[in-house]
Amino acid sequence: MTNKHHSFFENVYEVVKLIPKGRVTSYGAIANYLGSKGSARMVGWAMNAAHGLADVPAHRVVNRIGMLTGKNHFETPTSMEERLSQEGIKVKDDRIVAFSEYFWDPSRELL
Repeated sequence: MTNKHHSFFENVYEVVKLIPKGRVTSYGAIANYLGSKGSARMVGWAMNAAHGLADVPAHRVVNRIGMLTGKNHFETPTSMEERLSQEGIKVKDDRIVAFSEYFWDPSRELL
């Protein structure tokens, strides 16, 4: 991994650590906040690599419509949903119910 990618991943993790308990954000919202609009896929790669990092709440990052697209990168396919449920977020068919109510946009929240 190049240093450029490494620092991007680190920046992604710093944003993810700020997502409050009981809230979620999307790969695209993180990319946008970091000034890399269109880099949602790279945020996804960063999140896939984050699952061994205990201090990065990767379960709080979903796709733009609230789907748990990263769930297969957790210990079990249901871990992501279980963690979200513990924080009061309801999930049905791998999608967050009332996604907009829980959505946390770093560009707005971290002014």
